[in-house]
Amino acid sequence: MRLEGLHHITAITGDAPRNVDFYARLLGLRLVKKTVNQDDPTVYHLFYADELGSPGSDITFFEYPGARRGRAGAGMVHRIVWRVASEEALDFWEQRLRSEGIASTRADGRLTFSDFEGLSLELTVVETEDAPLIADHPDVPAEVALQGFDSVRAFTADPGASSAFLAEGMGFRPEGEEAYELRGEERGSLYVYDRTSERGIGGAGTVHHVAWASPLDEHEAWRQRVLEAGASPTPVIDRFYFRSIYFREPSGVLFELATIGPGFTTDEPLDHLGERLSLPPAFEHLRDQVEPVLTPLPDPRARESVG
Repeated sequence: MRLEGLHHITAITGDAPRNVDFYARLLGLRLVKKTVNQDDPTVYHLFYADELGSPGSDITFFEYPGARRGRAGAGMVHRIVWRVASEEALDFWEQRLRSEGIASTRADGRLTFSDFEGLSLELTVVETEDAPLIADHPDVPAEVALQGFDSVRAFTADPGASSAFLAEGMGFRPEGEEAYELRGEERGSLYVYDRTSERGIGGAGTVHHVAWASPLDEHEAWRQRVLEAGASPTPVIDRFYFRSIYFREPSGVLFELATIGPGFTTDEPLDHLGERLSLPPAFEHLRDQVEPVLTPLPDPRARESVG
């Protein structure tokens, strides 16, 4: 069994309209699903990805309106890294960010910046045989678009504490002392540690959890495998768009194993993903209660067509 790299990364925002503007308009991702947090259906769960809503491209956000900013610390992912194709792509993004008044730092084929709530983001030039996972956007040419996730970086006080669990329990391949690659038949991703003993504070601009992609027919077997490796996984939870298992790896980072499929077209046609509030069948009876309390959002595709 092999996991197929990153599936999605979920973070927290206190301002969903600005979040849509930043990730859909500025970064050129597609809002592929507008739904609710299934553990707290009074708040949004927004999904941005490539044009098809593919695993490996999907950054998601829970919105807690007005949430205070958090700070990443030990046991938390602190940076999300996307692939781009070339230094010319970095030129494009450096200029695009500057035009929005967003500072960035460039070095060694990498461009680092933060979103409006302080979440650390990075674009890195990567040569890979993995298929580029690109969204269509009128202001972002395909050759410079974000191509899906490359890696996440997590803080820990002791990288060695997780090495056996990652390598033997989950099939990560060590890349030096503090980096690990998880590669399946189609895709791969990196998981990298940076050392700190500082404790973090959850809140807006922090990562809630990171999900790794499991083939649907291997999901139960993966639950058993991480259980035998010493983790305490939840039962399989049906999230409608995928099935999920949650547990913490030894450094404290919250992991999810999410299945590849059924996918976001389960309840919306591909051409209209993210246009309306989608509620899984178990939550549809709550529509009249939750729609009035959710923050009104712009339609990023409508703004594109007007522009």
